[in-house]
Amino acid sequence: MEYEFKSPCKINLLLNILGKRPDGFHDLETIFLPVQIHDRLIFSTGQPGIQLTCSDSHLPSGPENLVTRAAQGFFQAAGIQPGIRIHLEKNIPVAAGLGGGSGNAAITLRALNEIFNQPLDRAKLQDLAADLGSDVPFFLYDQACLGEGRGERLSPLGRLPALEGSHLLLIHPSFGVPTAWAYRQLAKYPDAQNGVPGRAAQLAKKLATGTLKDARSDFFNALEAPVLPKYPFLALVREFLAEQGATVSLMSGSGSSLFAILPGKLQAESLRENFHCRFGQAWNAVVPLSGS
Repeated sequence: MEYEFKSPCKINLLLNILGKRPDGFHDLETIFLPVQIHDRLIFSTGQPGIQLTCSDSHLPSGPENLVTRAAQGFFQAAGIQPGIRIHLEKNIPVAAGLGGGSGNAAITLRALNEIFNQPLDRAKLQDLAADLGSDVPFFLYDQACLGEGRGERLSPLGRLPALEGSHLLLIHPSFGVPTAWAYRQLAKYPDAQNGVPGRAAQLAKKLATGTLKDARSDFFNALEAPVLPKYPFLALVREFLAEQGATVSLMSGSGSSLFAILPGKLQAESLRENFHCRFGQAWNAVVPLSGS
């Protein structure tokens, strides 16, 4: 049997770092928003072991791949003899701050649980996802969430009416930003590494009860402090997006993707054309925001 699942990406509407923890991670608060740009995962049963292939030959297909690790974790937790072939069709850029690999891992857990008749409850899936990475648990949800701790403690936010009707222009340049490097550099920016808690809840409230313009000054990413000086092209593009009429322009996660939120599709398409004229071609997408 063959089964196909879509694996979305995400943006961070806010990423506020609250300090470094004894375990080396950082406490943070963030707002994750799912974005309907997808990788595809195709699962085939009836074969022994775990076999992974990928449309991107640069990505590893062995145990270092999060998809393989997710499958191994699932079969071990479920007490089922491994027997799956997985093909990953990549569309989401890698090392982009969009959580593509994290989403692939979470969707693998969800898919295998469905294919093998739900042997694991949601709490166990959450535990497995958290062991794979800080962003992975978010992709077990299908809506915006407030994330705390390392990002693995999640509170679904429901509808965010301020975003409804808006469109997202997402841009990824031809390079990535290593997440571990970005977090290490925070030590040089104490204000960014030790933010004031409560910013995520404040933005979520405004998006739930106000307008996007009311909330625009609350969008924030602490990792811009180390990343933008190191990668001045990103700073230049972020400023360009704001100057060209974006209601919000921000880096997602640790970068290198940037996003702009605009009132409608025509404005987003126009900004995309202006970006091309100014900077040339780069991976990009225009998608509607659902507010959930």
